[in-house]
Amino acid sequence: MAMGRRSGSSSSMALALLVLAASALSLLPASVAVTSPYVRPAPRAALSLLQDDDDDDQTPQQEYRGNLTTDNYVRKFQVHISMVGPDKMRVTWITDDDAPAIVDYGTTSGQYPFSVTGSTTTYSYVLYHSGKIHDAVIGPLQPSTTYFYRCSSNPSREFSFRTPPATLPFKFVIVGDFGQTGWTESTLKHIAAADYDMLLLPGDLSYADFIQTRWDSYGRLVEPLASARPWMMTEGNHEIEKLPLIERTPFKAYNARWRMPYDAGATPSGDNLYYSFDVAGGAVHVIMLGSYTDYGTGSAQYRWLQRDLAAIDRGRTAFVVALVHAPWYNSNDAHQGEGDAMRGAMEDLLYGARVDAVFAGHVHAYERFARVYGGKEDPCGPVYVTIGDGGNREGLAGKYIDPQPAISAFREASFGHGRLEVVNATHALWTWHRNDDDEPVVADQVWITSLASSPACNKNKNKM
Repeated sequence: MAMGRRSGSSSSMALALLVLAASALSLLPASVAVTSPYVRPAPRAALSLLQDDDDDDQTPQQEYRGNLTTDNYVRKFQVHISMVGPDKMRVTWITDDDAPAIVDYGTTSGQYPFSVTGSTTTYSYVLYHSGKIHDAVIGPLQPSTTYFYRCSSNPSREFSFRTPPATLPFKFVIVGDFGQTGWTESTLKHIAAADYDMLLLPGDLSYADFIQTRWDSYGRLVEPLASARPWMMTEGNHEIEKLPLIERTPFKAYNARWRMPYDAGATPSGDNLYYSFDVAGGAVHVIMLGSYTDYGTGSAQYRWLQRDLAAIDRGRTAFVVALVHAPWYNSNDAHQGEGDAMRGAMEDLLYGARVDAVFAGHVHAYERFARVYGGKEDPCGPVYVTIGDGGNREGLAGKYIDPQPAISAFREASFGHGRLEVVNATHALWTWHRNDDDEPVVADQVWITSLASSPACNKNKNKM
């Protein structure tokens, strides 16, 4: 996963060509709505390693490794990392037994001059008892630097990650509704082959659906990627896991296992279900919203969002993107209208702040909309994208509303992932990669121009 960044001269030339292409494309008329005719092959079965995890005699940290054809078992910690502020990283891992919550790290393999001690928690769910969930925040760290680390001072396993850059360009991978199937594995392989700085996930991670050992198998499945790049996420409906009378606290496993930096940044939210953070030295602001916690006017999330958006300096922040699970715009038959109430409560806030793009999951297909506000195309509204196509076990949502709405630019019921490269202060390139017979194929691509660089949109904003 350690991938070098481009040299200075070649990078500058590439950026110039990209911006020139973007400028040329901006002169073309808007594209017509497209419904892809692509037909997805038959769904794949769940990975066999996940079926094994449901056996009571298998320990939570044991997994059949690799491409499901190897012959030996290995131990995994379910290691994943997430950003905390501009120069720190949270490392989370799980052990079967008691172990120190220590992360040793440094910039040379096998040498760990720095060490941080964090905390350890556990949780119980019905008859399930989690392993020891360790959490330690390391740093300060240098940008664009590879760090080597080990957890609980275990000498048998060394991990490494690359810190994100402190300036643009910045590369995101965005994908939702992962699950644990053969298509999930294919998506993960495609992501692993990409050069990216951070993964954003708009909800529905493990599809554990009350079976807690599936959270363990999911943690092991994604560890090779989640331990090497920061994974930032918000919750989906499959994370709720609330059982009347038995398990009354929602999001118990999600909050215990995937702690996000809700208490960091300029406007801490105080709730793991919604938060925000900056990357690239503040050039990009990312907002994670919660579809399944109160979002109505006057709610804690609504008031926090008002504060967060008001604190953004668009003279410094070129792009603002938001993630939410249930899409606010959707022309698929599946989950019609489920995001409407949240859109009614919060759309004006995002529009007034000139949010550039909103990414959602939930619908198991891909769809990109034009810039939209109030149900109509608006040059100062966000680009809306549904990307709930990571590979879940429930299958694809293959039925769309006919005719295709004018605001819907491209839609396809297929598995895949998206990449958002914020090239500079004015342009970002969005690309959707379909999983086509195990090969990532670019099926949709569009340039997104920062609304902060639009005089017309900022003039209108000042009048609001």
